[in-house]
Amino acid sequence: MTESEFNDRVDATLEQIEEILDDAETDIDVLQGGGILTIICENKTQLIFTRQAPVKQLWLATKSGGYHFDYDAKNACWVLDSNGEPLSPFLTRAYAEQAGENLDFDLTGV
Repeated sequence: MTESEFNDRVDATLEQIEEILDDAETDIDVLQGGGILTIICENKTQLIFTRQAPVKQLWLATKSGGYHFDYDAKNACWVLDSNGEPLSPFLTRAYAEQAGENLDFDLTGV
């Protein structure tokens, strides 16, 4: 994957996450800029996505730790580098654990 393709995939993923959060009926603040997406939950905890172009990974920082995702072209999704879990169910679970709210992060087509 070229750097341009990587950046396009990250942009599409972050935009889709932001759209899901915008449609949610909760008090969530979302800040995006400079390749960073910060989700500020109602309880004031944060989930922070950053792009890591040199290693072509999407990183997620939560209060329980930092996670690195690689793009799996065969399955057309981001997967956790440690065990291959797709980003969608991982983010759904991480958000519920951290925010105390259920929100389905169905990230298809990115």
